Amino acid sequence: MNKDKNYESNQGEMRSRAISSVFFHPMLYKMIAIMLVGIFFVIPILRLVLMSFIGDDGFGLQFYQDILTDNRTWQVLQNTLFVVFGSTIISLLLGTAFAWIVAYTDIRLKSIVQLFIFLPFIIPSYITSLAWVQFFGPAGLLENIFDSLSIPITGWNLYSMSGIIFVMGISHFPLVYLFTVNVFRQIPREMELAARVSGAGRWMSFSKIVFPMALPGIVGGSFIAFLGGLDNFGIPAFLGTPANISVLSTYIYQKVIGFGTSAFNEAAVLSVILGVIAIIGISLQWLVLRKSKRIETMKVDHQPRYYLGKKKGIVESVIWLFFIMTSIFPLLSMVMTSFLKAYGLDFVWENFSLENYAYILTRDSTLDAIMTSVKLAGVTTIIGIVAGTVFAYFRVRKANTATKLMENAITIPYALPGTVLALAMIFTWMEPIPGWNPGIYGSAAILYIAYITRFLVLQVRSGITAFQQVDIEVEEAARINGTNGFGKWKKIMVPLIAPGILSGAMLVFLSALTELTVSSLLYSSESETIGVSILSFQQSGYTLYSTAFSSLIVVLIIAGYFILFAGQKAIRKRKVRSEK
Repeated sequence: MNKDKNYESNQGEMRSRAISSVFFHPMLYKMIAIMLVGIFFVIPILRLVLMSFIGDDGFGLQFYQDILTDNRTWQVLQNTLFVVFGSTIISLLLGTAFAWIVAYTDIRLKSIVQLFIFLPFIIPSYITSLAWVQFFGPAGLLENIFDSLSIPITGWNLYSMSGIIFVMGISHFPLVYLFTVNVFRQIPREMELAARVSGAGRWMSFSKIVFPMALPGIVGGSFIAFLGGLDNFGIPAFLGTPANISVLSTYIYQKVIGFGTSAFNEAAVLSVILGVIAIIGISLQWLVLRKSKRIETMKVDHQPRYYLGKKKGIVESVIWLFFIMTSIFPLLSMVMTSFLKAYGLDFVWENFSLENYAYILTRDSTLDAIMTSVKLAGVTTIIGIVAGTVFAYFRVRKANTATKLMENAITIPYALPGTVLALAMIFTWMEPIPGWNPGIYGSAAILYIAYITRFLVLQVRSGITAFQQVDIEVEEAARINGTNGFGKWKKIMVPLIAPGILSGAMLVFLSALTELTVSSLLYSSESETIGVSILSFQQSGYTLYSTAFSSLIVVLIIAGYFILFAGQKAIRKRKVRSEK
């Protein structure tokens, strides 16, 4: 009897182990991860391309023929290339110049200078557009200032091609700076000194040594600015639509909301064209970088290499004048405009009122838009922290071909313009399986899917950087000392990776909170976001409401960054105390 019981017990344990080995086998998780990446990141892009070829008459090139024989398409394509290349050149010049000044000179208050450099990138581009219009435009703050000084001046009409190019260039130059500043710092100063000793002047040493070695960072940043120009929807929508200037991103939007019989198919063709331009940009980047010189040292040198002497005051004055004119005054002008009783009134005390803010804060749809954006950003951030950090760990610690391919797949939705991704989401989730409509398209669910798909790579990249800074010997030491599993993560790994993960999470949250491009095509009446609400106000002619709403969002963003800095500072202090 006992033998039978023991036999049954052993059999039960064996079945339990067998089930456990199946459900907890690493290969199962790997297959699930590959399947999820395929469903959410790869299939939407494939469906988009397929829709550009398939119509009511079956597979063909009819939609390409219709689009490519339309004169409007070529005008839009010309506008797109003009805007993107023009803004990229501005970003390249400004980003490289500021990177060189911060990296090599002895200007003061570099940390504050760097904060102002990042400000155009921190503030959403559509809000930046509003700020510039309120400052430089007719009846703007600049014109009022000169009128008060009895100096005749005509405001700059930013609703023009030049306005779009300039504002986009100002918005994207921090990307070039971000990619370039540390590359400058990594160039060994001994190479410059050797060139100077050999008789080369400053310009010669820069053009023959510094610039070629900094080329990877400059080209990388310029390429990201180029992609940002292709992707940007807010600036062309706010500044181009009133002037009837369309680029590919806004033209795709116009096609989709037109609801014609072939609107989605023609939008898919335009999206493919936009993707081809992005691929051409990637190819050009590869050709330029293929023969570039690699930096032989990874040491980052923060010490100045050029002492400006008497020129320091002039250089600093020019820098701060640039910040005042491109950041401080436009934002100040937007805030002041938001308090006016009526648009176009003089900026005097009796014309100011809180009515615009009272309307914004008591309007149900506005509050719903804020809550929708906060929920979208919050859920995206939480899922990003969990899924992105786990994936980043396996990508760094157990790198293989599968994880590399999955990383590339996760990157694609972020590299593609937002309108292209939104259209891919529509085609995929309208009917995931032919003949079956789960009701995702037209609901808030499609926004959650699109946001997670688009922004997950930001958390993944932050996680990869964080794990690369933690030596694997730290984990091995913990394992040897008996600290493994949950204890290892709680006591060792989390404190070490927390600053990087927190930075990535804040970037994801703020990017999702103020997102406009994807939302403009996917939102419904019950899922209007902050960006869509501001765009609706502006396009309906309610400029004061859009500026008031934008001012609130700017305050929220700045507060978010203060929270981030405070959190990182607290983590650093805790880390220092634990080391003592």
